[in-house]
Amino acid sequence: MAPNVSLPRTRTVAVAALLFLIVGFFTPAIAAQTVRPLIAELGNPAKGRVEYVNDSLTPLNVVVMAKSFTVSETGEVSYRPLDSDVHLKLSSTSFRIPPKQSYFVFYEATSGAAPAWFVIYAAFSGFPFRTQEGMNVRLELPHTVYLLPKQSLEKSQVHVVRAEYHRESKTALLEVENTGDYFGRVQQTFVASQKKKQEAPGFPLFPHSRRLLEVTLDGGEPPDHLILDFQNFKVEDKFTVSNP
Repeated sequence: MAPNVSLPRTRTVAVAALLFLIVGFFTPAIAAQTVRPLIAELGNPAKGRVEYVNDSLTPLNVVVMAKSFTVSETGEVSYRPLDSDVHLKLSSTSFRIPPKQSYFVFYEATSGAAPAWFVIYAAFSGFPFRTQEGMNVRLELPHTVYLLPKQSLEKSQVHVVRAEYHRESKTALLEVENTGDYFGRVQQTFVASQKKKQEAPGFPLFPHSRRLLEVTLDGGEPPDHLILDFQNFKVEDKFTVSNP
């Protein structure tokens, strides 16, 4: 889940890691910053840790902040202040990482109701360059936490609402619904025909929600079936073919 691009009054620009990979001027320094793991699926209550890696030759300052978020049907993420029923204790909220070293932040989290989810953002600053407009650069990287109950999503609660192949645009439109009370994750998505299987991204499937996914296919014969690979089961369905 990529953070937003912002231009605060302090003339510091916060940019998602993906943007830096596109702008070659920043790539060597920015690619050296790592947060691991990116995703943690834990119980409730939970104890976890996240490692912040500075593999560059410059010491960096880091400030961490937690936010709650909502994901739309199309995968767009909306952030908000941490929900009041999520209680989070961090071992540190600001620190400095020397060159070629790591720093661990430990946390304890609990929620009045599970499943619950939030993101811990780490804002890296102190890079030895500025943008062409003279603004300092701050890189924001996420560590996403899911607090999950012992119960898990069942196969009977997952429904493929739509699996359409559009012949003219060579795209597959998928719509998947979670009718249950629990969180699930599609680890792999496969769009397959008798001769070929193309992999598409996995995605989280939140309780009582739908997820839309559009997949551009490589070409060849139209797909005839869809495979959604969860941790403990698979869901399969057939495609319908549309000429437009």
